[in-house]
Amino acid sequence: GNPLELSQQLQATKNVSKALVAILCRQFQVSRSQEEDMEKIRDSVDGAFVLASAALVFFMQAGFAMLCAGSVREKNCMNILLKNILDACVGAVVFYLVGFGFAYGTGSRTNSFIGNDDFWLQDITENHSWHLFFFQWAFAAATATIVSGSVAERCSFQAYILYSMFLTGFIYPVIVHWIWCGEGWLTAFATNGYGVDKASLLFSSGMIDFAGSGVVHMTGGLAGLMGATIIEPRSGRFNSDGSPNTNFHGHSMTLVVLGTFVLWFGWYGFNPGSQLGISTPLSLLIVGRTAVTTTLSGASSGVTALLLAKYKVGTWDLNV
Repeated sequence: GNPLELSQQLQATKNVSKALVAILCRQFQVSRSQEEDMEKIRDSVDGAFVLASAALVFFMQAGFAMLCAGSVREKNCMNILLKNILDACVGAVVFYLVGFGFAYGTGSRTNSFIGNDDFWLQDITENHSWHLFFFQWAFAAATATIVSGSVAERCSFQAYILYSMFLTGFIYPVIVHWIWCGEGWLTAFATNGYGVDKASLLFSSGMIDFAGSGVVHMTGGLAGLMGATIIEPRSGRFNSDGSPNTNFHGHSMTLVVLGTFVLWFGWYGFNPGSQLGISTPLSLLIVGRTAVTTTLSGASSGVTALLLAKYKVGTWDLNV
């Protein structure tokens, strides 16, 4: 063929190739930009979900207050309400100052027992973001309030303040660091750059605690057990022969029932919210299944308790 024609065809082919490359590059850039935008949207949705869940968990404080107030005698109602308020107020300040740092702080010299960074949120990072602090504070306040009912009507106000500060500022954060922080010795989230580092996990699995059955409820329950054991039962709770005093009741079953429903409502933030996200199909599946499980567990427990009360005293009685 004519060399000039071949040269022109070759140049035309190069131009077409350049045009195709330019189109593909622009398409790739658009796709990459869209993917980045979608990632930001997912992060925002997950963050909003965590904040809403944390608000529900904090609303459980109202349930605890009503339940505890209705379960004590009227003369002690003001005292236990004040203690419930202090759990939230004192707990927020102490958890902000040192608690969050003990739980999730991972400075240059990390260790598996306790965190050592992010005190008073001075070095908060993208991974340790603000909504996580809010969510964890709500959990810490719930842990402390579990004890208020265990020591109701027989614990001094000053002693309870000190206990609440120590639990939310040190005990609970240390246990969180063990289990929910990637540096803890019990964690299931240790990584090695390629994924989960099973070789470094306890029994190759670590401790998996999805919604705080151990971190929150066992911690608060054991603290309440120790407190109740030390200060002993309320005066008049048992007869002289050691049998329970069946006429020893709280002053308002109305408050008890309202508190129960408020707590049940708050569980839909506590349990499903522990997924910490809802923007993917898998997360939505886990959140929905957790909500159904929470519903069925609460309902079946209520039915079981009522049947046991009927069997024990022969009547449908909420006071049993």
